[in-house]
Amino acid sequence: MSTPLLEVRDLSYAYPGGEPVLRGVSFTLNEGERLALLGPNGVGKSTLLQHLNGLLLPVSGEVRIGGLPVTEENLRAVRARVGFVFQNPDDQLFLPSLQEDVAFGPLNAGATRQEARAQATAALAGLGIERYADRAAHHLSGGEKRLAALATVLVSRPELLVLDEPTGELDARARQRIVRLLQQRPETLVVATHDLEAAGAVCHRALVLSAGSVAYDGALDTLLADRGRLGELGLLAAL
Repeated sequence: MSTPLLEVRDLSYAYPGGEPVLRGVSFTLNEGERLALLGPNGVGKSTLLQHLNGLLLPVSGEVRIGGLPVTEENLRAVRARVGFVFQNPDDQLFLPSLQEDVAFGPLNAGATRQEARAQATAALAGLGIERYADRAAHHLSGGEKRLAALATVLVSRPELLVLDEPTGELDARARQRIVRLLQQRPETLVVATHDLEAAGAVCHRALVLSAGSVAYDGALDTLLADRGRLGELGLLAAL
């Protein structure tokens, strides 16, 4: 039996001085799966996502990527396999131009400046935003910023793509562009979102958190068809 791409085992986490945010979360994800991480605000979705590439490390339990524990000593190897796209693109875009932002990862991984520039150009072209290569992020629309932030991750060719609210605060046109793009991506996906329509278009499986624990893990279409269950899980407002 092959090793899951992602294993989360009895994961618990509390911020310093606070109550636990995650309480014994466990699930596995196989290569090619597309998981929507759902739940109302404050249930621990972003905290869980940040454990998947070591931005946070467990208080107890563990996370493994392809069998490799997500620990301090393994962070470089883990982050080569897991691409994380923040909820706010401005957290990912901080250099004078998109070309430099996207080339930053390859440079850190040991690419020459010429190699990094070529990889950045290809990543931007793959998302249809190569014409913005010399622009600073603050000159872009919300949807363009989302694509640029995604390019900074895709340039490294991750196996697992983790996205926090990728359609949040976008107009209808930009939102649809992101949805279509995610439908076409080959990577294994974990997408935290309040946008159930977008989740249904992109993902096949749902993991719902409630008070830091797993309240549902199963087929997304089955969940979306059950308004009673959606209500119990606090998700009706997202429809």
